[in-house]
Amino acid sequence: MTTDLPTAADAAHLTEALRKSGVLGQSRVIDVAVEKSFATVLSHIFRLRLTYDDGAVGAPASLILKAGLPGRAGGPWIGGRHEVAFYTEVAAAMPPGHVPRCFDADWDPDTGAWHLLFEDLSESHFIATQWPLPPTLAQCESIIRMRARFHAAWWDDARLGVTVGTWQDAQATEQSTRNLMDQYASLADDLGERLSVERRELYARLFDAPPRLTARYHSRRHMTIVQGDAHVWNCFLPRAGSTDAARLFDWDAWRVDVGSDDLAYMMAIHWYPDLRHRFERHLLDCYYDELVARGVQDYDRRALQEDYRLSVLWQTTTPIWQHAAGIPPVIWWNNLERIHLAVDDLGCRDLMAD
Repeated sequence: MTTDLPTAADAAHLTEALRKSGVLGQSRVIDVAVEKSFATVLSHIFRLRLTYDDGAVGAPASLILKAGLPGRAGGPWIGGRHEVAFYTEVAAAMPPGHVPRCFDADWDPDTGAWHLLFEDLSESHFIATQWPLPPTLAQCESIIRMRARFHAAWWDDARLGVTVGTWQDAQATEQSTRNLMDQYASLADDLGERLSVERRELYARLFDAPPRLTARYHSRRHMTIVQGDAHVWNCFLPRAGSTDAARLFDWDAWRVDVGSDDLAYMMAIHWYPDLRHRFERHLLDCYYDELVARGVQDYDRRALQEDYRLSVLWQTTTPIWQHAAGIPPVIWWNNLERIHLAVDDLGCRDLMAD
């Protein structure tokens, strides 16, 4: 086995994790081979091929290990810790079928090291396209209906902010706004004349109006768990069978919030106007229909539209924190351009009117 692998890939550790998960009896893992290994912006992914001794009937032949990047453990980024919390607090508290099964999740508070051990869906599922190519309309519908099913499962759940996730109070919201303003000042300074006067004025008005614009969040009504990083490439689609078998993955930005935030992130942040104009309303209809089918009540289609517009407006802050986090310009610059085009199309500036 490769010597620089995380200790979570050790045969003894895998044996223990699989036994605790109930997928391995008294047999044990005797060898681990790395079939694939690659780094993402914030983590490292390994596909592991497992060999067992005799009697491992039904045990997984391969697993996916996600771990922190070397040198980032213990740093300021909390994504690994946050995703571990998702699988221990959220996924563990809901029926299966929404996210990949996780066999082991751990974060070390002393070192910042973390890992997640997942079922391998490589053979049964696929990611719709290679980034940044958008999926087909049918694929987008499958993704957004899967997202609606997840949102509906947590819609106004009594555990939100109590045992699952947290609520931001007014003071915390004010502090977040101040932090965001500082990050924006850095972005605006770096961009100089490349950030137009019109867009600078939008940010000035946005930061001046939070008490009113955050009232929707502080109502704590029609809220759910959102993925945060809800782009279309964070969903596995089934190669065959029902689209209900889709799975949402990559939960290091989850929070309790308005469900439309995920929709705005999926469409308004990532799609240029031509595609968005053709797909957006239909997909919002599909999302709403799925919510109703899954039991969400007293939330009409018009309310969804208004939530979506407000979410699009707030998504103008996404490129700000992406720039501050050191995410490459190829991501945050294009996101900046697309989200402002969506703001114009949907009349989101009207939401800041006195």
